[in-house]
Amino acid sequence: MPGLSLASRLDGAVGGKTAAAFDKAFGVKTVGELLEHYPRRYARRGELTPIATLPLGEPVTIVAEVVSANERRMQNRRGSLLEVVISDGDTRMSLTFFNQPWRLKDLEPGRRGIFSGKVGEYRRQTQLTNPDYELFDDLAEARAEAEATAKRPIPIYPATSSVPSTLVQKTIGIVLDALGEVEDPLPESLRMRRGLLGARTALEHIHRPEHDDEIPPAVRTLRMQEAFVLQTALLQQRQFVRALSATKRPATPGGLLERFDAILPFELTPDQQSVGAQLAADLVGDWPMNRLVQGEVGSGKTLVALRAMLQVAESGGQSALIAPTEVLAAQHLRSIARMLGPELAPELMPTLLTGQMPAAERRKAALRVASGQARIVVGTHALLSATTTFADLGFVVVDEQHRFGVDQREALRAKGDSPHTLVLTATPIPRTVAMTVFGDLDVSTIRTMPAGRAGIQSFVAPLAEKPGWFARVWDRVAEEVALGRQAFVVCAAIDAEQLTADEKSDEPADAPAAPGGESSRTRWGVVQVEALLSRLPSFAGIRVQTLHGKMPADEKDAVMQAFSRGDIDVLVATTVIEVGVDVPNASTMVILEADRFGVSQLHQLRGRVGRGGLPGLCLLVTEAAPGSSSRSRVEAVAATLDGFQLAEVDLELRGEGDVLGGAQSGVRSSLRLLRVVTDADLIVEARAEGERLLADDPALLRHPGLAAALERRVGVEERAALAKS
Repeated sequence: MPGLSLASRLDGAVGGKTAAAFDKAFGVKTVGELLEHYPRRYARRGELTPIATLPLGEPVTIVAEVVSANERRMQNRRGSLLEVVISDGDTRMSLTFFNQPWRLKDLEPGRRGIFSGKVGEYRRQTQLTNPDYELFDDLAEARAEAEATAKRPIPIYPATSSVPSTLVQKTIGIVLDALGEVEDPLPESLRMRRGLLGARTALEHIHRPEHDDEIPPAVRTLRMQEAFVLQTALLQQRQFVRALSATKRPATPGGLLERFDAILPFELTPDQQSVGAQLAADLVGDWPMNRLVQGEVGSGKTLVALRAMLQVAESGGQSALIAPTEVLAAQHLRSIARMLGPELAPELMPTLLTGQMPAAERRKAALRVASGQARIVVGTHALLSATTTFADLGFVVVDEQHRFGVDQREALRAKGDSPHTLVLTATPIPRTVAMTVFGDLDVSTIRTMPAGRAGIQSFVAPLAEKPGWFARVWDRVAEEVALGRQAFVVCAAIDAEQLTADEKSDEPADAPAAPGGESSRTRWGVVQVEALLSRLPSFAGIRVQTLHGKMPADEKDAVMQAFSRGDIDVLVATTVIEVGVDVPNASTMVILEADRFGVSQLHQLRGRVGRGGLPGLCLLVTEAAPGSSSRSRVEAVAATLDGFQLAEVDLELRGEGDVLGGAQSGVRSSLRLLRVVTDADLIVEARAEGERLLADDPALLRHPGLAAALERRVGVEERAALAKS
């Protein structure tokens, strides 16, 4: 089957059954995607893996030696059980095989091999049940063959219980044998200057190295390829947008924007003014605006976006603001209507459109949008549905970009004629991440905060050392309520005792896995906290209410409005309150099991308090052990209120973690070999190289290898969405 290309479908290369298993396990559909599934590490035939450090519940691949193998009849059911003991020289573990007696002649004491399976425990001893294995040639043969075989590195791949590392290695071998020519995505001048390998050689050396020295040059080459293709894809997207012509939306003297500024009861901050000026200029530019505005929680991003919406409305254009949750969409609508005031709101008719509205109400709202009567539309994914049409969509504002995929953003843009696009995020983004994820957007930053903020004090309540502090946390909340203030209590789950797989959607996306792969169960869900507070004498007269993602939209909205009015003293919630909820009288934020949340999420949650003139108090409750990475994360948040500094800390602490996800970026998936922390210089260099190359050859006519890599990297659907917009 010669002549496979990187774009070839995997099922045509290795058969439907194997291809389906790889698609299910890793989302891999093509030959190129399979070859991007790089080894995690390399093992040696002569080196045994330490068994004592294997994590329970995780799929592992280890090199070990057979100590003994015995078959016996099972007592409680028909058939036989083969028990094999393997060792790393210090520690032993067992392998169990059900009804597979023929394996006895394979697994002779003294044989070495690679064993893959999920680590379990039986009678306090680690074991693998029905593992995959591949035995090395016996020592006599190995000596006869040559020492080279003994020294050849064995790639160990990220694997699952259904697709073990040995199967990945075998499948990649089949594909490499059948792979035709691989066109190089890197310009030859760049390759020569940096001493990089050809694309085909790099793939051979990373997957089938003859010796250790072949691996680092292959990694260096593939890392530069990844950075270069990614940056060129983002630069090309920017080119696509700039090739579109935009309807200019100028502000007019005495128009809506001037009238709005005249009724504002405060001065804009310097950053609001400068970013506002950038948006105003973008709206009269030759191509559609494509800008990201990042700023701290409460820095006034919505106000800046609203002023741009008014500028668009002056020419009869409509603006659509898409928010990630119903709660946030309703909150945005209320705050926009409040800011516009009784004179401007009826003219602009801000309208809410969400999926969970009653049918009659939704029809009425959709009619106002389609007729152009509503010049400001706020909604959730409902705005993307085929039934939602606009009269003249001139401006799309996406709130909290990381919750939406690029194609969702493009689907909304496709409802207008090359509308201007503004993305807002309250998660400060480190420079290298901005360049890697949002490289197609112009980036503006609001750093200055509005005057009149009393600030927030943050404290860690370390229950591992001071369990008595748990009671003090609730006393502190009661003291704040006694002063006429309100409090949030945030939990990582709805019901810790009934935590099911689908309920975990209320857990933070960037929550770290438990150390050592153990499942450290959530102890405090909304249900448990509500029950606890109902029993505390200090909470006898305190009005407690719960809020979580499983509640109907109208119920969630009613609870938030009651909390805003002051009818609720303490709101016990999941992260559904993470963004956009604005209650100036809320002074206290308690985050239980704070170590289960990521840095940016803790910072977002903390930003819900200290918004009015009241000083904010944030208590980060954790049982994480001192010195653990989970504890370091919580302590980092307590140590500073600077979200930009925390974004860098987050990146350092988590490495990549989930900082880059397929949903965030314009590319197929998150990074393979590239690391935004350690490869910052490489990313900058790749971007500069990409800019030079596109300036010289915008259609990539002289760089077919790069054009093919971009075609593979940027999904077909997304190309279509870009073309539509």
